[in-house]
Formats: sequence, C-alpha cells, structure tokens
Amino acid sequence: MKPTEQFLAQAVEFVDVPGSRIAYRRFGSGPPLIFIHGWPFHSFNYRLVIPEMAHHFTCYALDLPGCGLTEWTDATDFSFLPGQVGALHEFVTGLGLTQYSVIAHDTGATIARYLSVRDRRLRRLVMLNTESPGHRPPWIPLYRTLMALPWSGFVLSQLLRSKLFLRSSAGFGGAFADMSHLEGDFERHIIAPALASPRRVEGLRRYLRGLDWKLVDELTEIHARMEIPVLIIWGAQDLTFPLSAARDMVAQIPDCRGLHEIQGARLLPQEERPQEVARLSLDFLRHG
Repeated sequence: MKPTEQFLAQAVEFVDVPGSRIAYRRFGSGPPLIFIHGWPFHSFNYRLVIPEMAHHFTCYALDLPGCGLTEWTDATDFSFLPGQVGALHEFVTGLGLTQYSVIAHDTGATIARYLSVRDRRLRRLVMLNTESPGHRPPWIPLYRTLMALPWSGFVLSQLLRSKLFLRSSAGFGGAFADMSHLEGDFERHIIAPALASPRRVEGLRRYLRGLDWKLVDELTEIHARMEIPVLIIWGAQDLTFPLSAARDMVAQIPDCRGLHEIQGARLLPQEERPQEVARLSLDFLRHG
C-alpha cells in the first residue's frame, strides 16, 4: 500500500480538550512520537515520513484546532499561548502519555517550543523549517492582518481556487523546489478539502489570527530555557524561513544536536525529501 493510501486508511480518532476535539491517526508501535504540522497544512503532510518512523515509534499524527479534521467551536481558544499550547498539553494527557518526543514544522514548531518549557513529558524535539525571532516570513503578516476582516474567509477560498495564485510566491510557489509536488496528493488532500468546506477555510482563518508575533520574537528567551535535546532539519532553499535564521537558532538552544541542511527542498522537506527527514530524525530520536 502506498503511503497516501496507508495514511488515509488509518482510522481517525479523537481526544476531547477544552473547546475542541483533536483528530489524530495512530501508526506503529514503540515509544510515543507526536507529529505537529504548521499553517495552512494538517497531519497529511507527514504521510511520507510516518511509514519509516512507525517501525520504531507509536506515531500520533494530529490536526491542530482550526486545521484538518479537528472539530472546533466558537469557544475554541486559537491563540498560540495559552490556546494551542494548552490544547496540545491536554491532548497528551488525554492519550495517557508519561513521556513523548515531537517532530514539528512551521507554526507547529513554534507551538512545540513553548510546549517544551511547560511540559516535562516532552523529551526530544525535531524542528523542521519554522519561525525564528525577529523574522517575518513574506506574505504571512499581510495575510494575518487581512484575516481580521469580515470577508477574509471568502477571499481566501477564492485565492485557493486560482492556479495562478497557488503557483505564485504569495501562494505555494515558494514552498517547493520542485513545483510538481504542488499537484497530485498535495492538491487533492491539502487544497481541495479547503475548497469544499467553508468551515475549513474559517478554521484556517482563525488559526492564523492566533499567531502573535510577540511570541515569535520571544523565542530567543524560550530557546535559552529549553532543556531537552533538539535537532533542526531545514529545507536549504526555503524562501519563507531562510537558512541563515536556522543557523542563528543553533547557538540559542543549549542542547542543540545540530542543523541538517537538506538540499533540493524548500519549506516542506517532509514532502520533497521524506526519506532524508526520516533517516535524520530516527538517528537523533533513537541514538541522540
């Protein structure tokens, strides 16, 4: 069975947390490993990495509130702190885990870093292309401002229908070194579901509104407080989060076990170079 078929065939389970029902899929056996995605993605982005990891870990691929299949209400707190961090903490508690590791990407890795200084059950962290203190990725601040407007959900859905937009630097044009990755599975399972569901678009809007740049800039302090081993894996040609920012973060994290620069990948190395991401993650998570 191909990775996409294997991922989609796995039953969706739920954990109730305040304001949300977090959807997740479980794979494999062994020590617990949680996969945290970014915006505007969901757990599907890890489908190519999970099969190898599942030989060694019990993998929990979750959808954050506002994304994917996770259910949210008007009572959901979409702030990154305490909202998303608190939801993840309750998710781990709901699963009954006493310790776990995390692979996190993009905004998910920002949430994971704040979680790491609040939850001692989190023992190791792999970070893929993500925010860094003082840096503003292109277009995202503008999108976040626009998301405050009452008609922004409609505009977002219309933009997602435009092939020209999707391939532009304002869309996903900067996300892939090889633009063929934008088609096929990515288009069918990341973009198309949002087009088919106004509620999904609204969830993405609310999620992005929860991003606070103050929290991003305070990551320097959070990095200094992180006591766990951290590995950084980076798509070296990323136009959203420059490689120089990743290199700066290495010195900020006390127990950083290295930065691996993946050539031929941009924002989504788990899509473009999944075998390399899995190999590097396994070596770190199993052997340190």
